[in-house]
Amino acid sequence: MDYDAIIIGAGHNGLITAAYLAKAGYRVAVFERRHIVGGAVVTEEIIPGYQFDLGGSAHILIRLTPVVEELELESFGLNYIDVDPLFFAPFEDGDSLFFYRDLDKTVAHLETRLPGEGENYYEYIHKWKGFANIVKDTFLNTPSPFALGKAFIKNRKQTSDWQKVLPDIMRPYGEVVANHFKSSKLQAAIAWMAAQSGPPPTEPLSGPFALWHPLYHEGGIARPAGGSGQLTQALKRCILSHGGEVYTDHAATAIEVINGSASAVVIGKERYSARAIISAAHIHTTFGLLPPEHRPKEAAQLRIGNGFGIMLRLALDAPVTYACTPSPNARVGLQLICENIQQINSAYGRYLSGAFSKTPPIVAMTFSAIDDTLAPPGGEVLWLWGQYFPYTLSNASWAEVAQEAEQVLLDQYEKYAPGTKEKVIGSLLQTPEWLETNLGLLRGNVMHLEMSIDQMFFMRPFLGMSEYKTPIKRLFITGASTHPGGGIMGASGRNAARVVLKALSRKKI
Repeated sequence: MDYDAIIIGAGHNGLITAAYLAKAGYRVAVFERRHIVGGAVVTEEIIPGYQFDLGGSAHILIRLTPVVEELELESFGLNYIDVDPLFFAPFEDGDSLFFYRDLDKTVAHLETRLPGEGENYYEYIHKWKGFANIVKDTFLNTPSPFALGKAFIKNRKQTSDWQKVLPDIMRPYGEVVANHFKSSKLQAAIAWMAAQSGPPPTEPLSGPFALWHPLYHEGGIARPAGGSGQLTQALKRCILSHGGEVYTDHAATAIEVINGSASAVVIGKERYSARAIISAAHIHTTFGLLPPEHRPKEAAQLRIGNGFGIMLRLALDAPVTYACTPSPNARVGLQLICENIQQINSAYGRYLSGAFSKTPPIVAMTFSAIDDTLAPPGGEVLWLWGQYFPYTLSNASWAEVAQEAEQVLLDQYEKYAPGTKEKVIGSLLQTPEWLETNLGLLRGNVMHLEMSIDQMFFMRPFLGMSEYKTPIKRLFITGASTHPGGGIMGASGRNAARVVLKALSRKKI
């Protein structure tokens, strides 16, 4: 065997799996098709002097895992900068809301803006803290009905009477926030963060997307100094330091299967054998590497969806300023541009018809406010993420409407931060097609597969293939196509590593 383990794809989950295996002393190789490791967690200088993240930017979920500490990533150059305030929500009427890492500070602020809602927010966080920790525990374990039950038992003392809370868990998250808060502004901010997982506020059984909100106060939000890609660069250095090998510009073209067992990965004309092969690529990309007779028939039922959102990356020659407040804190955290829940529903309705809203809700990010390595002196990076934008449009191609979509995002943001347009000196528009072509996110879905209840936990990617194993011996999977899904968390990579380590410890896999 050339290696003990080969990892296909150098996204953050694939790198995390590789790092754990290399640290355990196994011979590991990572093969990545792009010129740089990172997948959708990567930073590149797109405009001279400006560092652009090309995928995920806010490091939230990974702060709830032990990955950084277990792999000692700080010793490999990872330096996290805490983001506080966590969120800023401006409104067209000149009002605004801040959410801080400290719960009491957030409650006090909300009380000054929306009397009574601060108290409601405090009760909301405490009521759902136990449930949020159940969700966190399920993220950190191989999914199974047993593991799910174990997490519930572990946190049962922190959780209210289940007969009382179960209805909220089963409801659409739009109803959940409407039942807990009177203010449409506070409802909008919490619902818009819940919408980042994909489903709209009306989706049945989507309540948990709003109910894990307490975790934001627990783990906070952070940014790697130098850009989101510094996480994956640190992981690469970790792998190399433990004797692993990492190859870029090495696209896998096939997974060789002999007698029902994965035996090697084909890279161009070369063949590399290993005791275990782990694919961190999109699940459909993984299946496409297999001989046709070994592709699971269940794959045809997996829903990728029709795109998700669109990102406009901007280089500015001056910082943004919000009309509603002169506070520089407005530029620090995630900026939630959403007036009410109806705006999210309206955008989703347009998406279902194969079009996009002309007034989409936006998450704006200006992380140069806390990291001056991202832009030259006096400059700013501004990233605008809008939902929902379909991959397949009903009456046009993306080549025809890309410029219009870019203008829609700019016009919408300009309402809250006047003068932004005149500061733009360069841009990159990441349409759903761009995300597919450049980052391997099929149909532009940053979560790989839709995050609906029937494609989550022990049903992700599908029942019978959820524990990072496949029907093919010695072939394992990780990444956003597996539990717990997309986002910068690394739990999938860590969970998969434990499964593979157990397999490698046996003489025969």
